[in-house]
Formats: sequence, C-alpha cells, structure tokens
Amino acid sequence: MNTINLAKKIRIDVIKMVNSSGASHIGPILSIVDIIAVLYGKVMSYDPKNPLLKTRDRFILSKGHGGAAVYAVLAETGFFDKSELLDYCQDGSKYGGHVSHINIPGVEFSTGSLGHGLSVASGIALRAKLDNMNHRVFAILGDGELDEGSNWEALMFSAHKKLDNLCIVIDRNNLQSIDTTENTLALEPLAKKIRSFGWHVQEINGHDHQILEKALNSSFKKPLCIIAKTIKGKGVSFMENSVEWHYKTPKGSNFDQAILEIEGQ
Repeated sequence: MNTINLAKKIRIDVIKMVNSSGASHIGPILSIVDIIAVLYGKVMSYDPKNPLLKTRDRFILSKGHGGAAVYAVLAETGFFDKSELLDYCQDGSKYGGHVSHINIPGVEFSTGSLGHGLSVASGIALRAKLDNMNHRVFAILGDGELDEGSNWEALMFSAHKKLDNLCIVIDRNNLQSIDTTENTLALEPLAKKIRSFGWHVQEINGHDHQILEKALNSSFKKPLCIIAKTIKGKGVSFMENSVEWHYKTPKGSNFDQAILEIEGQ
C-alpha cells in the first residue's frame, strides 16, 4: 500500500471531520497521521473483513483525542464505509472525539483518559505471551501524557515481563494542551530515562515513512519504544508547531487553505 497517498487521504478526511463537527484537537491528530499510515499500510497484520481475527496485530491509541485519525484509516482500509466519517462528533454518533471501540470494527479499546493506553497494551502483550501467540501489540502515546505516573509503572512492568512483542510510539511533538512539554513538566532526557527502565529505544523522524517502516518492523529481546519526533499540525503551514490548534476548529478560509495545502502535497 502506498503510505504517502494513504496519509494524504487521512489528512483530508480528518480536516473535513473536525470542520463539519466543530470539534477540536486537529493539531495532535495531524502529528500522528504518518505513523498511523505506515502502521496500517505497511506494518500491521489485520483483516478488515474479519476485524476480530485471532492472529491480528493489536493497536491502542493511548492519546485518545487523536481518534479521528484512527477512524479515518479504518475507513480508508475497508473496515467500514467512508460515508460514516461524517458522523464524527455529531449528536448521538458512535464516533466520539475520543476513540471508542463500541460498535466500531477495528478499534481495540476506548481511550481518552490519558496515561492508560500503555498499561492496556502491556496487558494485551502479556496475554499473547501466555497464549503462545505471535501477534504484536502497538500503541501510540502522546508526549504530554507521559506526565501520568501510570505510564512509568507500565514501562517497568513490560521490561520486567520481557514483552518483546510490544512496541510503543511516543508522539514527540513537544507541545501539550496550552504550552510546551518542557515548560509543563520536563521530560528530557526522555530516551535515557526509558532505556534505564529496560527498553530498547530508537529516536527517529516521525514523518519519514521509510524510517518509520524500518523502525516499526524491528524487533529485539525487550520491548521497543520509538520516540517519533513530530510536528503538531503537520501538513498545514499555519497549524504547524502552534499550540492554539490543539483546540481551534478549522473553519471558513482556514478550512479552505488547509485542504488546498494538503491536496497540493
């Protein structure tokens, strides 16, 4: 699958979804699009016609407010019809602003309460080990949610249990909510900290598809953490590295410009 084209489709989808619903979080949605596209386009094993296939790889979006990107990739890869994306964040819709697994094929777990996804992914990975299954478990975490202590407990647990079937990607866009991560609660030296917990850590460009594919397909005799250096709002010039687009909705000329920029890429 051409992941560059897939990422472009996802970006257009999510801009339209957030615009039509008047929702927010377009900045942190756009920062993970390339990671999502490579996971579903090149790396993960799954069957959209059999979403509960026992041997499928599992994916958890811990930063649940980026759920529009997950809904979009599931629609683009055939889990459900793309027309359903227009229900995103509408009254009574099953497609909430934070990703939900209820009646949505392809979503493994509802998230949105930050700091829980890694713990869930660790449990799923351990279950696979106990059942002698060979599927992998992937999770995307926001860098801001690393402020939650539950993540560090799960990091210790996963290394202790030697969960080499677990891969997490930290969306390292350096912004959270209304400020930088370092002004809020400093994370650096992040890679050194996670290595000290017993993980294999790679720091990469989170928008380079070839580098992402190589990193996500790698395996070691310990859990893998990929620190993906990303840009919040990636793909739309006036949204990039701008904290205000954590909350703002692209409307009017902003919407038009965003679509034009993405279509021209």
